[in-house]
Amino acid sequence: MRSRTVLVTGGSLGIGKGIASVFAKNGYNVAISARDAEQGAKAEGELRALGGGKVLFVPGDVTLKSSMQEVVAATVEHFGGLDVLCANAGMFPSAKLDAMSEDDWDAIFDVNVKGMLFSIQAALEPLRRSPAGRIVITSSITGPITGYPGWSHYGGTKAAQLGFMRTAAIELARDGITVNAVLPGNIYTEGLAGMGEEYLESMRASIPMKRLGDVEDIGHAALFFAQENAGYVTGQSLVVDGGQILPETLGAVDA
Repeated sequence: MRSRTVLVTGGSLGIGKGIASVFAKNGYNVAISARDAEQGAKAEGELRALGGGKVLFVPGDVTLKSSMQEVVAATVEHFGGLDVLCANAGMFPSAKLDAMSEDDWDAIFDVNVKGMLFSIQAALEPLRRSPAGRIVITSSITGPITGYPGWSHYGGTKAAQLGFMRTAAIELARDGITVNAVLPGNIYTEGLAGMGEEYLESMRASIPMKRLGDVEDIGHAALFFAQENAGYVTGQSLVVDGGQILPETLGAVDA
């Protein structure tokens, strides 16, 4: 029997790379996809060094259905099948309402929502052939649960992903495919590294556990949904935020 195979979109950096690393360490064959070929090749080498399963980088653009079909085809050809899709690719630019343009709105919905759809559509046939097909969506606490100034369009995409997930889970249940979502809170990634220690400390102050999450924290949550013994869990979302959404006020964190 072949090893189980996962495809992680947006897998060359940040949360996507963290997800890929957890699967690699747990013996999965791992395919990662991203638009930046140079960064993707670098991530491929780093993930291979972790041991466990085999790793493949395939350049791809989630906003193009044909590109995602090519990514999935290359993954299936290389590894012999596909069992898990982590629809992770996303963007999070900031734009206040007064200044937000139509292009700002369209760009983020193209990547975060349409890109999720195209990735899933491309993966459906091999997932149906898998004995335990799994889809894991990377959403966020921002939008479905919380809000933050400048991210109304981002929050809109993340809430849309959960609305999509619930009906997709019903449609795909007859094929034995589960569809679930992970909702990260504040996770330390390359994008936060340059924000400065003062900014990072202000983020930690709002989290009861007093630390930012690690990208592998999200990877472990995705791995739970992906495992064969999670086959009776579908249409669900798991918050991974160190308790960030729990306090009524910031003062409650230290009360």
